[in-house]
Amino acid sequence: MNPANYLRSYRQISTLTAPPGQIVLMLYDGALRSLERALPGFALDDPAQANMMVHNNLQRGQEIIRELNNALNMEQGGECAVTLRQLYDYFDRRLQESNLQKKSHGAKEVIRHLTELRDAWATMLSQKDAPPREQLVSSAAFATA
Repeated sequence: MNPANYLRSYRQISTLTAPPGQIVLMLYDGALRSLERALPGFALDDPAQANMMVHNNLQRGQEIIRELNNALNMEQGGECAVTLRQLYDYFDRRLQESNLQKKSHGAKEVIRHLTELRDAWATMLSQKDAPPREQLVSSAAFATA
């Protein structure tokens, strides 16, 4: 089997078996990867190559952001879901503008904000998986007894 097929298979399995919080993190990573791949295209001299690189990667980033937006639970998410919906809609508009105008400002802005969201989400997941402080203290007590 081709090594690329192994990687594709691994990604599919990890996506299917990951908990929901981890899937959101994967989506943030995928969106950021696509948007960062678009940036070099803004500086290309060949218009066809530049348009293809910018357009395809920004479109992929927008698709992921729209998926994040559609996955929001507005009934249970409260004010956080409303704020995220507004941010995702804003990101979508800024990427649309960058794609139409072929200027990187909007894409760079979205990357900056999306990176902050991604890092906050990763921190939340790592704290969620960490044992509460009381458990750490009692575990330490057992280890020394």
